[in-house]
Amino acid sequence: MKKFVVLDVSSILYRAFFALPPFKTKDNKPTGGLYGFLSILLKIIREIKPDCILATFDRPEPTFRHKIEVEYKANRPEAPNDLVLQIGYVKEIFQSLNIPYLEKSGFEADDIIGFLISKITDKKLGQVIIVTGDSDTFQLLKEGVSVYLLRKGVKDIQIYDINKFKEDYGGIEPEQLVDVKSLAGEPTDNIKGIEGIGNKTAIKLIKEYSSVEKLIENANLLPDNLKEKIIKNKDLILKNKELIKLKKDIEGINFDIENCFFSLPSPDSVQNIFSKFEFKTLFERYKKIQQEQSKRTLF
Repeated sequence: MKKFVVLDVSSILYRAFFALPPFKTKDNKPTGGLYGFLSILLKIIREIKPDCILATFDRPEPTFRHKIEVEYKANRPEAPNDLVLQIGYVKEIFQSLNIPYLEKSGFEADDIIGFLISKITDKKLGQVIIVTGDSDTFQLLKEGVSVYLLRKGVKDIQIYDINKFKEDYGGIEPEQLVDVKSLAGEPTDNIKGIEGIGNKTAIKLIKEYSSVEKLIENANLLPDNLKEKIIKNKDLILKNKELIKLKKDIEGINFDIENCFFSLPSPDSVQNIFSKFEFKTLFERYKKIQQEQSKRTLF
């Protein structure tokens, strides 16, 4: 079965940038986040041995979510200039490694990941591994889809499949995470939940009523304190769901997923890009992985 790795570059690079020292080259190019990101990428290539790698980026422009709620992610500080520079460096690395990357104005990387997964799974092309630092992608978990979640720094990775998700989230289905967060909120995205309803209560309600729409429809069956909260805040709950649910039907993205193929280029062809960022150790690691991959291809 073909293995597709889909990278949430923005979240991975962000974590790497703040986890590692602010390395710089002799000509003062910032490379700490880039070093961490490339370390993760090489680890993924070595351990998963993907047949295809696809990368996704957030865009700096407002998304469709900002039209729904102007305060969406308003609590986040502006990205440091050194981090912004390294986004461009990552794209240079991808060009050298022949890794396609996708971005779309008005949408987030997570939306593009949802779009790609729907294409891959609908056509039954193979298994998908999402690599991210963002648990929002848990809603995409299903048979044949897993998430490699970076939890702390660049070394602590937790692998989630449907069973691991259910174990950690009280037995709900992955797609119901949207409903849970619609009630409890998502502070990292500045999405306010219903006062007095945390994750534990939200999970209990969604397990019983399956969705926020059915919960609102049956609010009269709830205890008085919950009934009042749900009825009073029904518009907020439904708006939250619009913000949290990933949008998979994105127009204007044209990519030949069926013919996607990844193979590490020869070390000679990528030596210049590693030298540009003074990644001697990573280049040696790259050469070893490329040699191992070449042997597998031969035999």
